[in-house]
Amino acid sequence: MSNIQYKGPFKEHIQNHIELKQAVGYKYDTDTRHLKRFDRFTFEKYPDAIDLTKEIVLDWCGKKTYETQANRSSRASFMRQFAKYMDSVGANAYILPKGYFPKGQQYTPYIYTTDELTKFFTETEKCKYCYECPYRHLIMPVFFRMIYMCGLRLSEARLLKVADVDLKNGILIVHQSKKDNSRMIPMSRSLTERCRHYSDKVHYFSEVENYYFPAFGGKPMTIGNVYKNFRKFLWGADISHGGRGKGPRIYDFRHTYAVHCLKKWTEQEKDLTAYFPLLKTYMGHDTFEETAYYLRMTADVFPNITLRLEAQFPKVIPELGGDAVETN
Repeated sequence: MSNIQYKGPFKEHIQNHIELKQAVGYKYDTDTRHLKRFDRFTFEKYPDAIDLTKEIVLDWCGKKTYETQANRSSRASFMRQFAKYMDSVGANAYILPKGYFPKGQQYTPYIYTTDELTKFFTETEKCKYCYECPYRHLIMPVFFRMIYMCGLRLSEARLLKVADVDLKNGILIVHQSKKDNSRMIPMSRSLTERCRHYSDKVHYFSEVENYYFPAFGGKPMTIGNVYKNFRKFLWGADISHGGRGKGPRIYDFRHTYAVHCLKKWTEQEKDLTAYFPLLKTYMGHDTFEETAYYLRMTADVFPNITLRLEAQFPKVIPELGGDAVETN
């Protein structure tokens, strides 16, 4: 249940909408922040509103000078869902037509080469002590390797607790996942050994509920802090960044992990029909369609193995067309 106090004209609908979403299994963190801003917007500009009118919706969805078209489309999407909820409970609400605001050009995931990964991880080893994040120099070499080597989402790595890292068996237990799903992830021997050395230095006296990668005050590292360090390591590794919305992104380590797995298994002539479900489970996907995206991406990045992939998945690859992409 959200602890945020809403005060705008739609406060009760907002609170009930969030509680309903979370009750059926959605974390709903990002949209909750959007709704908080929408609540403040309506409190200041439409305090006496009773209906969610077209005027209010379009005013809220007006493009900000600092945002991308994709961000605007995202705001419009959550507003459409909120309006549909209001309509479902009998309130008057204008529902934006689907696709009212185009998303703009879709981001193409960046697949790091083996050489780029080596250079990037080498840069993380050069990280120095910082009083704002006392363990930063110890965290960064492990944190980014774990994201790549375990195919983690950024939030999954940031929110790991000490109890979630089983050093005896070399297993991660991910709880903070999409739709609050949990899964167990085996780690490689090399990563497990790195985690043991790291834990000896950082968590010798820690409680099981402490964050595994702590920032100042024992709190988890913020996304902004992680991203700032990420950009610094990219620069040191001489990996060009295309600017806002262009990438590479931290999330692309996860994309790269999946593509590299499929490439390795294909070159080893593994039976992908047997290994593909393992990749789906390992990455925490709900459907095979989410994982299937990486078949197309692998074929695009490594065209020499396209025939092998198409031989085992003749219907999946042509149908993807490069449009489906996992976003969270």
